[in-house]
Amino acid sequence: MAAESKKWYVVRSISGKERKVKEAILDEIARNGLSENLSQVLIPTEKIYQIRNGKKVSKERSFFPGYVLIEAELTGEVPHIIKNINGVIGFLGAEKGGVPLPLRQSEVNRILGKVDELADTEAELNIPFIIGESIKVIDGPFNGFTGTIENINEEKKKLEVMVKIFGRKQPLELSYLQVEKES
Repeated sequence: MAAESKKWYVVRSISGKERKVKEAILDEIARNGLSENLSQVLIPTEKIYQIRNGKKVSKERSFFPGYVLIEAELTGEVPHIIKNINGVIGFLGAEKGGVPLPLRQSEVNRILGKVDELADTEAELNIPFIIGESIKVIDGPFNGFTGTIENINEEKKKLEVMVKIFGRKQPLELSYLQVEKES
């Protein structure tokens, strides 16, 4: 089949089951000998870092929870096979149970461009701190001290913290990983 006849469609799935749906779509299409009708199955994800218990934790998060993108030619049994896969709610379309609507090329370019951009850039660290918030130092020579955030440097991933040492306020520059929110 010619690649020009294949279009991008959005398959709605149960949120959190996108990976299982992707594997099931690939398995079912291959099992039925219809692999030439399906080019790609894509789950747009982004990698984020969070700080949990003072440790930097990497996590992959779905960019569009509950949606799986497929590039396929929906002819014959293909739409029926995909709709009947466990975890699939249906295709994104004009009306319920109606004909699946393909994505416009501009939408596809934007989504694929965003996915490529996310893959190229280093994952962003979520900034769990705000100016004026009380924090506790958990690492380094000032371990155990408490202070307030005066400034946040997102580029260097550092905080400027005002800590009271021997009754005097002292400014410190600390990494995000060296502090935690005071409970």
